Amino acid sequence: MIERIVEYSIRNPLIVLLVSVGVAVWGLVATFHTPVDAIPDLSENQVIVFADWPGRSPKEIEDQVTYPLSVNLQGLAGVKAVRATSEFGFSMLNIIFEEDIDFYFARQRVLEKLSVAATFLPDDVDPYLAPDSTALGQIYWYTVEGDGYDIGRLRAIQDWYVRYQLYSVPGVAEVASVGGFRIEYQIDVDPDKLRSYGITLGELYSAVARSNSSVGGRVVQKGNSEYLVRSTGWIESLADVEQTVIKSIEGTPVRVDDVAAVQFGPSSRRNVLEKNGSEAVGGVVLMRFGENPLVVTDRIKAKIVQLQAGLPEGVRIVPFYDRTQLIHSAVETVTGSLIEEALVASAVIFLVMWHLRSALVICIMLPMSVLISFILMRQLGISSNIMSLSGIAISIGVLVDAAIV
Repeated sequence: MIERIVEYSIRNPLIVLLVSVGVAVWGLVATFHTPVDAIPDLSENQVIVFADWPGRSPKEIEDQVTYPLSVNLQGLAGVKAVRATSEFGFSMLNIIFEEDIDFYFARQRVLEKLSVAATFLPDDVDPYLAPDSTALGQIYWYTVEGDGYDIGRLRAIQDWYVRYQLYSVPGVAEVASVGGFRIEYQIDVDPDKLRSYGITLGELYSAVARSNSSVGGRVVQKGNSEYLVRSTGWIESLADVEQTVIKSIEGTPVRVDDVAAVQFGPSSRRNVLEKNGSEAVGGVVLMRFGENPLVVTDRIKAKIVQLQAGLPEGVRIVPFYDRTQLIHSAVETVTGSLIEEALVASAVIFLVMWHLRSALVICIMLPMSVLISFILMRQLGISSNIMSLSGIAISIGVLVDAAIV
């Protein structure tokens, strides 16, 4: 077989030249389109499921949430294992699939199974999938800073403006908010006043919940005109909560401010973000599975420049962690070593063989082999990282030996 290939190549040098040029062009295209990262993604092919049940102990979470989900999900086709963790207030399950199972097909199968498994869970528990990212998905961290703004206001800007703007960037799977706190309406009840009016906490809770809604109406015709009738009841201020009627006693309404004090306050939290010793508000951008981190990060930076104009005066977005710096540093180091190794090997070949044509054939094999490697990496979905490029660099010595033979 090899003899026939050699003989055909000798008899048809033009075809060999055209094929070589075609492979070289294909390799160059693959080189610029292969995803680049600092390290390879060695995480397992997995789908993560979360289920929140606030205020419940790990034992209750394990018995009523984690166990029913585990039993139902481990029967999926292609599942190797199901690993579960029960914590205070939430459950997390890692469904590990076989490597030949497509990532998004696995997510679809888990999502279908969750609709059945949810029937075995408590009524107020709704399981959901984690973002379609991997363990290396955190490519960009930032902080939202502003002089004269407290962390509650900055968190609101992050949650309701910055987060959704960055979420629209192609290739972004999730933007998670960290640090700060959410501002909420807080009702501080006076037990003595509740007792004096004969009102229970349940009645107070139900009254506030019912008041925060709008009711649709109908159309009233008057002459040739139509008037839309509706009832607006969304809570928009502290006064709306304070004036909510809990019940009537002998025709006299008892309002929330008669039995409680209403104020704005921070929601409960279990984490904090610090920067230079001070509390801060920020976000973590997760890259979607299979995307190029360099390309996605460039899109994120461009989007940040664009949305900066819509921020309140004095508020700015400051980069906290940027994966591209690590990627460029790692790839440039290995690429430089690869080029130096190829140049040294070529010089040694010329000096040892002392025959220009033979040495030139061997030297041409080095870049051609590298380009063919990028073609295979592109087709197999392998990124250009410090491991794959180091493997190519190590193989140069073997390539020289094979070319000489």
